[in-house]
Amino acid sequence: VQLQASGGGLVQAGGSLRLSCAASGRPISTNAVGWFRQAPGKEREFVSVFKWWGGTSYADSVKGRFTISRDNAKNMVYLQMISLKPEDTAVYYCAVGGGQGTDPHGMNYWGKGTLVTVSS
Repeated sequence: VQLQASGGGLVQAGGSLRLSCAASGRPISTNAVGWFRQAPGKEREFVSVFKWWGGTSYADSVKGRFTISRDNAKNMVYLQMISLKPEDTAVYYCAVGGGQGTDPHGMNYWGKGTLVTVSS
């Protein structure tokens, strides 16, 4: 599976962005597809996941502000981000794997990240 994340950019605090993750190689509809992020000097952390059975999960820090969605026909996953905060600044990665999809070590395929910068 090849993954390509896009949609990052510079936005002011309170603004919105929508990240996209395009998958190719095979369908990902039966996998957990997640978003993770890594801020400078910090470890990669879980943001959100669309689980293989259709459920979703979010990190506490983004609940109520971020929404994950998927379009199986297009083999795409999205992350709508609103009310962005400076602490959301990070490189965002999409990943595909098994299990719950919340542990980066459990994800098998990673795309190149897309940088989100939120200015105060």
